Amino acid sequence: KPARLYRLAADQGHMRAQSNFAVFCEAGKLFPARSRAGRHGRAVQLRDLLRRRQRRAVPQDNREAAHLYRLAAEQGYAAAQFNLAILFEQGRGVPQDVGEAVRYYRLAGEQGDDYALGNLALLYVQGRGVPQDTVEAIRLYRLAAEKGHVQSQLNLGLLFLQAAAAGRALPAAPGEAARFLAQAAQQTEDEQSRLKALAALSEYAHEPDVVKA
Repeated sequence: KPARLYRLAADQGHMRAQSNFAVFCEAGKLFPARSRAGRHGRAVQLRDLLRRRQRRAVPQDNREAAHLYRLAAEQGYAAAQFNLAILFEQGRGVPQDVGEAVRYYRLAGEQGDDYALGNLALLYVQGRGVPQDTVEAIRLYRLAAEKGHVQSQLNLGLLFLQAAAAGRALPAAPGEAARFLAQAAQQTEDEQSRLKALAALSEYAHEPDVVKA
């Protein structure tokens, strides 16, 4: 069975097997709804398979998942770094520690992981685990958005338009807010974000950034 094979490989120190077996350990508890394709596609397929079957391949154990993610993360595996960061941010399987979440998001982001970049940007917006820094958040959102990360496209577009409506200047190129919102509105993988992007384009239709786009 896949779980047993991943366990055997994980015990031999294979980082991808450690990360994938950690998914099995987590699968008894659903994640918040979010798209995790691309670099995390295999882990998503495993978790979705377990959800559809409504049974557990192994006992649900967030502490074991965190342990396995950490083993793979310390070998530089970006998907494990990202997943471990989520556990630290939410306090599942490990004591809640947003500072550690920031560290692992950053490690994954340095490898180009768009989901990690987007989550790290949000922490900079909120000032959680890091000093609040809108300019750094914009930089990270932009990196993730250019890679096609839908939530970052939406968040960045909204950040620019809300600032413009409030008379606050942010480092945005002309038409950039509308461009990212349009990209989020045109994608098909995240319906909730698509609808939010369409609503924002309608709500801020009078803003120069949208009118000129």
